[in-house]
Amino acid sequence: MVNPAAASFWTQTNALLRKNITFQKRNVKANFRLILFPVILCVLLVVLQRLIDAQLSKSKFKCGCVCANNRARDAGCRDSDKVCGVQYSDPTQATFCALPKPPQWPPLLQLPAPPKRVVRNASFHFSDLADVSCRRTGSCPLTVLFTADNHSFAQTVAGNMFPSALSVNLSDSDIMANLAMNVLGSESRPGWNNFLEPAFSSELPIYYVQTKCTESSGPSFPFQIADMQLEVRCVEGLHLWRNSSSQINSELYKGYQRGNKEGETNEIVSAFDFLNSNGNRYNVSVWYNSTYKRDTGFGSISLSRIPRSVNLISNAYLQFLLGPGTKMLFEFVKEMPKPQTRFRLEISSLLGALFFTWVILLLFPVVLTSLVYEKQQKLRIMMKMHGLGDGPYWMISYIYFLALSVFYMLCFVIFGSLLGLKFFTLNDYSIQFVFYFIYINLQIALAFLVASIFSNVKTATVISYVGVFGTGLLAGFLFRYFVQNTSFPKRWIIVMELYPGFALYRGLYELAQFSFNGSALETNGMQWLDLSDISNGMKEVLIIMFAEWIVVLFAAFCIDKVLSSGSRSPLFFLKGFQKRPLSFQKLGIQKQGLKVFSQMEKADVIQEMEKVEQLLLEPTINHAIVCDDLKKVYPGRDGNPDKFAVRGLFLAVPQGECFGMLGPNGAGKTSFINMMIGLTKPTSGTAFVQGLDLTTHMDGIYTSMGVCPQHDLLWESLTGREHLLFYGRLKNLKGSILTQAVEESLKSLNLFHGGVADKQAGKYSGGMKRRLSVAISLIGDPRVVYMDEPSTGLDPASRKSLWNVVKRAKQNRAIILTTHSMEEAEALCDRLGIFVNGGLQCVGNPKELKARYGGNYVFTMTTSSDHERDVENMVLQLAPNAYKIYHLSGTQKFELPKEEVRIANVFQAVDAAKRKFTVYAWGLVDTTLEDVFIKVAHEARAFDTLS
Repeated sequence: MVNPAAASFWTQTNALLRKNITFQKRNVKANFRLILFPVILCVLLVVLQRLIDAQLSKSKFKCGCVCANNRARDAGCRDSDKVCGVQYSDPTQATFCALPKPPQWPPLLQLPAPPKRVVRNASFHFSDLADVSCRRTGSCPLTVLFTADNHSFAQTVAGNMFPSALSVNLSDSDIMANLAMNVLGSESRPGWNNFLEPAFSSELPIYYVQTKCTESSGPSFPFQIADMQLEVRCVEGLHLWRNSSSQINSELYKGYQRGNKEGETNEIVSAFDFLNSNGNRYNVSVWYNSTYKRDTGFGSISLSRIPRSVNLISNAYLQFLLGPGTKMLFEFVKEMPKPQTRFRLEISSLLGALFFTWVILLLFPVVLTSLVYEKQQKLRIMMKMHGLGDGPYWMISYIYFLALSVFYMLCFVIFGSLLGLKFFTLNDYSIQFVFYFIYINLQIALAFLVASIFSNVKTATVISYVGVFGTGLLAGFLFRYFVQNTSFPKRWIIVMELYPGFALYRGLYELAQFSFNGSALETNGMQWLDLSDISNGMKEVLIIMFAEWIVVLFAAFCIDKVLSSGSRSPLFFLKGFQKRPLSFQKLGIQKQGLKVFSQMEKADVIQEMEKVEQLLLEPTINHAIVCDDLKKVYPGRDGNPDKFAVRGLFLAVPQGECFGMLGPNGAGKTSFINMMIGLTKPTSGTAFVQGLDLTTHMDGIYTSMGVCPQHDLLWESLTGREHLLFYGRLKNLKGSILTQAVEESLKSLNLFHGGVADKQAGKYSGGMKRRLSVAISLIGDPRVVYMDEPSTGLDPASRKSLWNVVKRAKQNRAIILTTHSMEEAEALCDRLGIFVNGGLQCVGNPKELKARYGGNYVFTMTTSSDHERDVENMVLQLAPNAYKIYHLSGTQKFELPKEEVRIANVFQAVDAAKRKFTVYAWGLVDTTLEDVFIKVAHEARAFDTLS
């Protein structure tokens, strides 16, 4: 077969794409389970939504009618006793009823409860504070602190804050407006809105503040609103001077329950710093307790009952300027009118940010484990060794994962929309598409980058899933708090969003917020115009993710380039500016005259060195492989010395030769093969394959190379035929030529009949996998083939068939074969090299080696024990220098020097012996290749021990 040209970029791309599609078909069940997860989650959210809607459809969540009084309620409520609309006795009514004319509520101060009001104790040592005994009677006053640059001015203004008497007419029909003329306050927490004031619908009293409570004003008086009987109590208000704002700040801090070292709450109503105010300038800072604030998402402080404090201090200043009768009337607090509403709780928007973060992040372990699997099983390097370039691999792998991710996300959004989840239906689909598309690209790039860290699938799987769920929990219970806290610096939010998981959560959080509000207000969710809103973090998230995608993808590509080829510099993309490598001939000229031979090296090894040196000076295409002083050293660990796996190997293998490498386990054969196929980088020296330097042009070498590794590197879900089709396409075989080559390979290695060719490789026996690996190494007619123990695990018939294939294959290519079978070495190899302790001990064809290292015959004879001495005497007569090498129960073996004995004389001596005593068995054999191997290995080890 004529060697085809190297496969083009698009041919390699086509081969890998076909392989991935086939692989994907075999994983339909796994993909179905993957797609099923978000579908099940969406269905679960729909079921929860239906259950919640069923609960919210009950009357207590609707605007209805209530009984007007308790008597009617006890007797059975008649229609005439029912009052419909907002009732003070039922606070939930204000949420759902139509309110064309919202009620007007008197403005209130936020007051601490009597047990929490500030008193004098160890932490609060000021003498002007109330004694702690007031807490037993519930008569502790309310305290307001103030300071200023001008003490007398501040003292006068602060004294105008609280009135000295109550001004109220209980007979007035508009009791609410009447109460607003006084300084009222409540210890109840403010509500979410002002449709219903909790102070007037709770059992807690309402306080009116005076400079002093007297018996004439009365400690309290009742008044009625609707069917509720409320109580208004008098409480004394103190305004106390402090020398500085820092002193006030200290008291406010200590008054809070966490700031007080005694763990006791000593709350102050509010504090004022008049700064540089005077009769011509009004400049005041107000302290208030934000603990009571209801976070409505709009940052409003009106519900925290702060406006009344501002009104009081403003009125006090006006009275200082214009007299005690001057007042800015703060009549009421009122909400905007609203129609009747229905309580809605959109569960997908409420839980979507966390749940959907997990759903999308689950793609990351899928991509990561797939990449690490190829790395762990060395499938990536196997494809690379058969000519697959980095460009096609990256393009197809990336597109493959992107298509899988896009399909996954489409199913997620489509199913969620079909099920009616507002998270999907209210937000603009184009925004969702852009957001999801950018993130899944970033996630794939991140998986490529992280894959360079792992070499084990189990480790990668565990850590990636821990990362998925850990990211969701941290985002949902920590990062979300920072996002919602308006006082948290935005720059730190952006820093945290540099972590892709938090960026994903922030985007989903914004979509959830818009869909939640849209569902509640019956409006649309997020639109493109909303990205300009400064409080919307979607815009910054999109920018961050897009920038990270580019950076991470580039970093992953660079790291992969370095790791996938051990000889590549981290600055490979600057190779145009780097020093050009030495050419084949220039290297030979430079090395001329640098030969150094050790005393252990034999003449045949030295001759091989000289041959390599000559080839470096005068290169010829006939030699496909030339190894020039190739070394591999593994650094020592835990105090152990360095391990020399390959010690300065010189070797030249011409076209049409099968070179066999023999050696004991650990001799360095596999380390040599790994360097030649690009799995490991040489420590020093180099090798030339088809004239290309493996340290600089490994990508070019891969296009003309075939490999049968020591361990089978196969996809378990692909069939034998699919493996050969894939690797054949990588070798630029097409159409009928590819089909014919695949069938011939299958037939020649007994993988064609019985449906074996179309059975998945994971179901093959060990011998069938070895045969498939050999077929892969020879597909496409590579010029150089490396076979590392190819016949391991084969039965005799399959081994014989394999030998025939290798014999035919070596006619037009160079083959390097390692084996432990001496029979295989003699049958296949034109030349042999014996490796011991990383060094080449001898080189030659099998006959030369046996002649050189096997100068003896081995004579064996078995007799009774009584005649052992007679046998020994007979042997010494044949060869005086004979040497006994074995003796057991009448069986003896002797080595007979060939120069001292003739085979005819041996037969004559045995015939004579048979007439004297009984000979059970005897034999004379020439030295075998196994004997040569043992002898060379023994001598090499003995020399190393002496050294």
